[in-house]
Amino acid sequence: MPARVKRSSRRPLTKSGGTPWVRVLTVAFGLALGLSAAGAAEAPPRLIVHETPRPIPELSFKDDGGRQVSLADLCGRIVVLNIWATWCSPCREEMPALDRLQAQFDRKDVEVVALSIDRKGLDPVRKFLTSVDVRHLAQYIDESGGASRKLGLVGLPGTLVIDRDGREIGRLLGAAEWDSPETVEFLKARVEQGKTAPAREPAL
Repeated sequence: MPARVKRSSRRPLTKSGGTPWVRVLTVAFGLALGLSAAGAAEAPPRLIVHETPRPIPELSFKDDGGRQVSLADLCGRIVVLNIWATWCSPCREEMPALDRLQAQFDRKDVEVVALSIDRKGLDPVRKFLTSVDVRHLAQYIDESGGASRKLGLVGLPGTLVIDRDGREIGRLLGAAEWDSPETVEFLKARVEQGKTAPAREPAL
């Protein structure tokens, strides 16, 4: 007698509604697309990009209306956090470039936070920003200088790039051309990565 062929008890991948394997492959493919978009743009010069995003300590500061603001309030967008002071010459030199960088992005996607640590408050900050025709940056102040210490920044200016989840992607010490094509493309890739990442499926 011919040998009887055992039928597989496994469910076919084409079963209506798909299987977990199909969903896993779909999610993996979507993630790969997002990562490739971010990786396509090289990091701008001197920006130290971490292999894995790093947590950031809780930071709070004041806006131009005296209201308390925290980094957690900015979650959901890419943040370029620049720590500076009006008495810092390199800080003053790069501020127009940061203003031009903000002008190229919707604040819902990228927020440039120029956080001054001037101990005399916002008055000297306002005067300086007006003198260099800064139009697109909001004014923030940390008179205690606590943010600089918590972030472990040595010297000014110091800038962190923060992802949508509030984690540090990378940092740069010293002044930089923040509106350079390399920087703009790098940030655009990060924005697109967040838009193309697939939503997580609810736990079963």
